[in-house]
Amino acid sequence: MSGTNGIKAEKAGGLTGINRAILVAAFALLAAAIGYSVWRDTTPAADPAAEDVAAPRDQLAAIEARTAREPNSADAWTALGAARFDLGDFAGAIAAYEKATRLSPDAAGLWSALGEARVMASERDPMPAAAARAFDKAIALDASDPRARYFLAVKKDIGGDHKGAIDDWFALLADTPEGAPWEADLHRTIEQVGAIHRIDVAARLASTRPRAPTADEMPVAARAIPGPSRAEMEAASQLPKGQQDAMIAGMVDGLEAKLKANPADVDRWIMLMRSRMTLGETAKAAQALKDAMAANPGATARLKAQGQLLGVPGA
Repeated sequence: MSGTNGIKAEKAGGLTGINRAILVAAFALLAAAIGYSVWRDTTPAADPAAEDVAAPRDQLAAIEARTAREPNSADAWTALGAARFDLGDFAGAIAAYEKATRLSPDAAGLWSALGEARVMASERDPMPAAAARAFDKAIALDASDPRARYFLAVKKDIGGDHKGAIDDWFALLADTPEGAPWEADLHRTIEQVGAIHRIDVAARLASTRPRAPTADEMPVAARAIPGPSRAEMEAASQLPKGQQDAMIAGMVDGLEAKLKANPADVDRWIMLMRSRMTLGETAKAAQALKDAMAANPGATARLKAQGQLLGVPGA
């Protein structure tokens, strides 16, 4: 895999090919605080010179302005950490997440997000002590935090306990909601580590299934914005990439406009979060979650469960 993940692996002296693979797979673990999409590193941009850079940086400026206005808002610092992480500014993400954890020290997802940023910012150590401490803190607050569990298994594998790491990943797989964004990558990691270290995992993989989603987790997180008709899809496929992007953005913005008119539609809020995460707009997804909970306090548990499944920052 190319991009920043590959660069980091080259810098991390002593990393094996499988350690590179498991660190890369970690970024599909979209649970709790950061929604980082692996496809952004594997799908080449139509124009690497820059067509998609301005919007995230403009968005970053708006989020930074929010932290200046609301310096005691953990949500604002969380959104800034997510935005900086998405831009590859891992040192900046660390600084933002450290402020968020000081303001909201009991949020496990923030600690695991901080740990992930510390891993990515490290030039040579694939599992810095500070990152491990953040993951330990996350687990102490929430033993089910998927990202912390994943990375602590990575730590075992790096330390030579390959079987222990595989066992931990199997346990995480068994606790993973079916269809979760990280399910396939976790499955693949187990296969790869097993193959490299000659540990037979085939039978266990065949018998281990992700759990059924809870009532709060299904079915809306699996859906996105209401889809176009077949004719609209066929027409869209003929458009240049820029126009396709504009069409998608228009659909998402239209969904958001409908929510302003009817903020009580919880399913549409979840669709909006999903759409923003799919577009890599993690800060906007976080804002959608915040707005949805404010408009629907009785649905807070469901919204947070859906947000965690989608990897919305602050869920």
